[in-house]
Amino acid sequence: MFFISVDMEKRALISVSDKTGIVDFAKALVEKHGFSILSTGGTAALLEKSGVPVTEVSDYTGFPEMMDGRVKTLHPKIHGGLLSLRSNPDHMAQAKAHGIDMIDMVVVNLYPFEATVAKPDCTLEDAIENIDIGGPSMLRSAAKNHASVTVICDAADYSRVLEAMDKGDEEQLKDLRRQLALKVYQRTSSYDAAIANYLHSKFDAAGSMPNTLNIGLPLVQSLRYGENPHQKAALYGDFNKRFNQLQGKELSYNNIIDISAAAELIREFTDTPTVAILKHTNPCGVASAETLLEAWNQAFATDTQAPFGGIIVVNKPLDGDIAAAIAHIFCEVIIAPKFTPEALEILTKKKNLRLMEDLSAPKSSVQYKSVFGGILVQDSDSIEELKANMKVVTKRAPTDEEWKALLFGWKIVKHVKSNAIVYAGCERTLGIGAGQMSRVDSSKIAVWKSEQAGLSLKGSVIASDAFFPFADGLEAAAAAGATAAIQPGGSIRDAEVIAAADKNNMAMVFTSVRHFRH
Repeated sequence: MFFISVDMEKRALISVSDKTGIVDFAKALVEKHGFSILSTGGTAALLEKSGVPVTEVSDYTGFPEMMDGRVKTLHPKIHGGLLSLRSNPDHMAQAKAHGIDMIDMVVVNLYPFEATVAKPDCTLEDAIENIDIGGPSMLRSAAKNHASVTVICDAADYSRVLEAMDKGDEEQLKDLRRQLALKVYQRTSSYDAAIANYLHSKFDAAGSMPNTLNIGLPLVQSLRYGENPHQKAALYGDFNKRFNQLQGKELSYNNIIDISAAAELIREFTDTPTVAILKHTNPCGVASAETLLEAWNQAFATDTQAPFGGIIVVNKPLDGDIAAAIAHIFCEVIIAPKFTPEALEILTKKKNLRLMEDLSAPKSSVQYKSVFGGILVQDSDSIEELKANMKVVTKRAPTDEEWKALLFGWKIVKHVKSNAIVYAGCERTLGIGAGQMSRVDSSKIAVWKSEQAGLSLKGSVIASDAFFPFADGLEAAAAAGATAAIQPGGSIRDAEVIAAADKNNMAMVFTSVRHFRH
């Protein structure tokens, strides 16, 4: 049998902001399972209008709703009915002495705080009024006493509860109450985290990191495994609101990391059609051109081997022309703002190919990384960098064409694992060296890659994510054919590096901004 009150009457307290499915659920409780319903405000009005017998909480407690509804369920007859231990004679005696009836079920979903603060016109006053007080209190009381009280905070669970009640299996009901109680504390935890994070953003004028890190993210997807098959993994957050998967195999842990890296890179380019090809989060070819097909041809030419099994991302609707070109190689994921019908006709023939619509999500504002004993948090690397703030440090200034290549290469190198070197031409990459312990080694790999692709570095420019610690890195670039360089500067040997550039008639620009990517 289902848990019932000591006075033999089963009571459910229902107070919901999201009223989806609540009428049918309440009717089933009353008509099939003999519950009486307690409710508040708008929920009570809806149930009564829908023919569900309901008692207002204010009538039950003998205390009116007041202060614009801020105070309505914070009452001993509510929380005593939720928290009383049914097996404790003293609890039951005290409840009887004070006229407290048992409440066997609580159905509450919270004021939509997260949705409210997500609105661009949300004021602080709006946000504060959408901080629920009574709802979390009732949920937490009911969840604490889940041995006797069923607590529901999500409309998706209505059918689960009714199905379990219909079966009447007490062990199944106990297990379900445990699951629902756990869900409540997960929900209230994330709710409080959202409030704390919002208020921190409003009250901390200095923009410092919070004293306590609150991360309350819902489960999006349980993954088959993590980076390797023996590792468990899951995805949390709002990834599914930022990307829409049109077709293909289920995303893997590594796919999601690559998609995130690709999305961050492509946001560097808003106007000119641009294609980026990535492998293990590193770009292996990027280009901008008049059309996506032209950009694809140049990006792919940077490295015709690495794209195998890689990620392709574009910043404009992907059309049939580029789709036909891409179809000739094997890749894991293609990301675009939209896919034209012609493109879909071509690409959907590859049933396992993951096609992802990028729903114009903004750049991430905060980045997290787990470490032994904690989590590192930092702002995203999204500093605005203008040509006017960069400094030419050599005798020769870059030509207009060199400037265009330098700024292009600088956008790319920030997305390459350190130590990072990018050789670029006018709006295209020519060679990329990533993740080496020595910057010279990264440069050698970039040169070797360009040779393998049959590309000339004569007249190219070189971008380095951090300063050249010695002149040898710049001299190697000059020997490879580079005529200009862009780097942060800041080495104790800057003078030597500048002298090496002047000796080789190279133009060099200091940005004063470093882009390490560990």
